[in-house]
Amino acid sequence: MQTITEIKSLLVRNKLRLYQELSQSKEAMYLIKKSTKTKLNQEEREKIKILLIDICKSVPALAVFLLPGGTLLLPILIKLIPDILPSAFQDDPTKQKTPL
Repeated sequence: MQTITEIKSLLVRNKLRLYQELSQSKEAMYLIKKSTKTKLNQEEREKIKILLIDICKSVPALAVFLLPGGTLLLPILIKLIPDILPSAFQDDPTKQKTPL
């Protein structure tokens, strides 16, 4: 059984991860908007590609979570397919592809 301290730290960690994911999404929107007016350099195009892949990873995880029994199925899928989560939610910082 988890203690209150562990639950609080888990909530804070996930709040920070969610904030990081949202800021990356804002950056992607800025770069996409910029691409309509000017040509992006290679680094910016690569960043958009990585950020869009992260956004696309969020959709299946949310869909599984919304299914009946998804709250039980999602942790199992995360164990089987660890790359299903966006980079902000992966525990191993060396796996994160998006620079902060």
